[in-house]
Amino acid sequence: MGIGTNPDFAEAFAAALDWWREAGVDATFVDEPRTWLAPPEPKADDAPSRKRAAPAPKPQELAPVVDIAPTLPQDLDSFRDWWMTSPDLDGGRVSGRVPPHGATEPAMMIVAAMPESGDSQALLAGPEGKLLDMFLKMAGLSDDTIYRASVLPCHSPGADWDPAANRTAMSALVQHIALVRPKRLLVIGFNILPLLQHASAQGPAVSSVFNHEGATIPMLAVRRIPAPASQPRWKCVLWRAWLDWTGS
Repeated sequence: MGIGTNPDFAEAFAAALDWWREAGVDATFVDEPRTWLAPPEPKADDAPSRKRAAPAPKPQELAPVVDIAPTLPQDLDSFRDWWMTSPDLDGGRVSGRVPPHGATEPAMMIVAAMPESGDSQALLAGPEGKLLDMFLKMAGLSDDTIYRASVLPCHSPGADWDPAANRTAMSALVQHIALVRPKRLLVIGFNILPLLQHASAQGPAVSSVFNHEGATIPMLAVRRIPAPASQPRWKCVLWRAWLDWTGS
């Protein structure tokens, strides 16, 4: 549409609105608020206020942080009973819990994130556990030298692994390790590391230590077993990390 040297802006504006209205657009919105009116100019005779500003309110004193973790049993048998029955774990869900098993002071304690979906009487009895058993047999470890445990008592695929949301499970895991007193600690799943005051890791395996009340336990954290098992390169890296960790 051509506009001459003296255009009728009202007509042009109306035509533009009609064009957008025909296109189905009859409103516009923006996310940020906008001030359309200019602020009023101060009057010359307005004197600055001599009123003393009200003192800023005193900040409220924060209540001391209270540790909500329950008092945990101090011997392994009592701990296992608490693990299977306590409403402080897993939102109080008791059905579907799988017990840890093994003797105290084992050559190795294995900590999984949770039981496998088909576990009932024994922990890590499913496909992941079978792959782990093959690996341990290849490493020359028998089942009676191993203690098996998990961070959560039930299979919980949608669990939140943030330490702030798992204070009870975090305290229970540390207490569990302290009561078992293993010579080595194998952690399956990098989501467990923050619960042990370690940063999460990359790659198939990371060697570290677990410190608690003066005790230092060599620790190897690995990705969940299916990940390295499905990639030959990761198998090689994991095996080398294992040899370095065990000094074999």
